Amino acid sequence: MVNNAVEVRDLVVERGGKRVLPGISFAIPEGQVTGLLGPSGCGKTTLMRAIVGVQKLRSGTVEVLGEPAGSRPLRDRVGYVTQEASVYDDLSVTENLRFFARVLGVSDDGVQRSIDAVDLGANAAQVVGNLSGGQRSRVSLAVALLDQPEVLVLDEPTVGLDPVLRRDLWAMFHRLADSGVAVLVSSHVMDEAQRCDRLLLMREGRIIADDTPRRILDAAGVAEIEDAFLALVESGAADGPKEGVA
Repeated sequence: MVNNAVEVRDLVVERGGKRVLPGISFAIPEGQVTGLLGPSGCGKTTLMRAIVGVQKLRSGTVEVLGEPAGSRPLRDRVGYVTQEASVYDDLSVTENLRFFARVLGVSDDGVQRSIDAVDLGANAAQVVGNLSGGQRSRVSLAVALLDQPEVLVLDEPTVGLDPVLRRDLWAMFHRLADSGVAVLVSSHVMDEAQRCDRLLLMREGRIIADDTPRRILDAAGVAEIEDAFLALVESGAADGPKEGVA
């Protein structure tokens, strides 16, 4: 039996007077890589912010590991990596990890483990400001892994990365899932869908499909997720109020 790490029920979020999420419900299972795919501006980041507890809700509920999203018991159980690197450019990779480790109460063993997990051992002594964009993103990911989270939320972690690094990161996401972590990865690149165990396809604030990639393809009778997405839109699966998203 698969247990759910995240349960979202009738979630409504409004920003700037516009309804971004119009009342969506879904669950994210433990021990799987769940992809949140949809075009830029469809509401993915807002949804992820709600899951980690930093987004004000209009109504509905978001529970993570049986607790309200953002509550104190979840602080060392949920990792979150934003689109922008959230580390200090004037510190080295190791100095950044040691700083955040002290804040979190993590040992030096945890620092080295996180650096190794994102394959930055050769860059450990380099100042983060001198690293490439992809490497800086991996430093942020290493910080998120310090506490060995049970839920890992990643907002567009592979944007701008070369194909080899993208492959290696997805392999790491699956290793984490194999250890029981619930991994939620957002992307607007449809060809990353096949790398996921489960998919949430999103358009204009709505979840228009929630299933395995294979089942979504079979149901649409197509070979590519982008074609399945288009078929869902054209069939009216994504119909509903279009009040603006973020």
